[in-house]
Amino acid sequence: MFRYFPTNYVWNLSVDLAIEMGARIGEIEAMCAPLQEAAKQPDAEGTAAFRATWADMAEKLCSLAAEDEARGRLLSAGTKYKRAASYLLTCERLQGHGAPGRLELYRRFLEVFQRGITLAGDNCERVEIPYEGKVISGLYTRANNVQGPAPILVQLNGLDSTKEMKYLVGLPGWLAERGVSSLVIDQPGTGEALRLHGMTARFDAEHWARHVVDWLEQRDDVDASRIGCEGVSLGGYYCPRVVAMEPRFACGVVWGANHDWRDVQKKRLEKEGDFPVPHYWQHVCWVWGAKDVDDFMRIAEDVHLDGVVEKIRVPFLVTHGEKDTQIPLKWAHRTYEQLVNSPKRELKVFTDREGGAQHASFDNSINAGHVIADWVAETLGGRTKR
Repeated sequence: MFRYFPTNYVWNLSVDLAIEMGARIGEIEAMCAPLQEAAKQPDAEGTAAFRATWADMAEKLCSLAAEDEARGRLLSAGTKYKRAASYLLTCERLQGHGAPGRLELYRRFLEVFQRGITLAGDNCERVEIPYEGKVISGLYTRANNVQGPAPILVQLNGLDSTKEMKYLVGLPGWLAERGVSSLVIDQPGTGEALRLHGMTARFDAEHWARHVVDWLEQRDDVDASRIGCEGVSLGGYYCPRVVAMEPRFACGVVWGANHDWRDVQKKRLEKEGDFPVPHYWQHVCWVWGAKDVDDFMRIAEDVHLDGVVEKIRVPFLVTHGEKDTQIPLKWAHRTYEQLVNSPKRELKVFTDREGGAQHASFDNSINAGHVIADWVAETLGGRTKR
């Protein structure tokens, strides 16, 4: 794990995630060098300083991108806009719920990201899935060199990630090379669903997942018999839940198991384990629509997979980082042990040898991501060679 700030795990996590999304080391140095003292400050003061340097760099990149556009250099412009978007997202996710200007920062991020993928010509299309009078937004990446309907992997966020983060880290592109399409969504409790539509998380994730499958079944470029599901971090709870309860999913993968999130919350109340974001308790209350921490803890009682995983009857891959300090490795073993009815279950623990040993492999995602992409391709009928 790259530790720019020796005393601040949350900020180091954010920097590492930015690197996985394509940050450049010179820009990281320029953004982070002025923040050494701020990293030791209370949340609100420190995160405001973090936002200032990262947002400034993003806007500088946007200015440079605009100059490229004026000269017709659209590929260069698109690359800069995408990197700027990753910096805007990095500082947005550190802000507390209701922090002044946070929503405007998020909207700016969406605008810049869309500009970036459009000018760069990315294999990435924004889509909207009708859901209870609102929409679940997603990013759709088509399989490369596939004739007819292709297999697809639906990809779910964790507690504080977004569809753009997951796209930029790279799994949709790795799958496309292997003949598998991707749909990365902002499910309720994350991204646009939470910020723009007020849709909070729910433990019975199959409620919204079935709408996603319904939408995919209507597409003539999707093989409805080969729809898989992957979830990262808290998605390591959502994914097994929806695969267990929605029989139309053909396989499942967790990138970081999350078998008993209620237990993790109890441990965090006791100051055990690292937090993924500042203002943690305020954040989880917002995500789950709780009025206070006591209310949230009551909601969290349902967020576990005991009695659920046994219902999975399709292939399933459980992955976890050996050095995960957010979610203990024991929960990956619990999920695997309870997959008794899966015809093809596998547990992969990432170590320092291959990298990706930290939470959800944020320290080095590419080798871990290729393991997942290969397994999905083999399971859904894609390819692992040209």
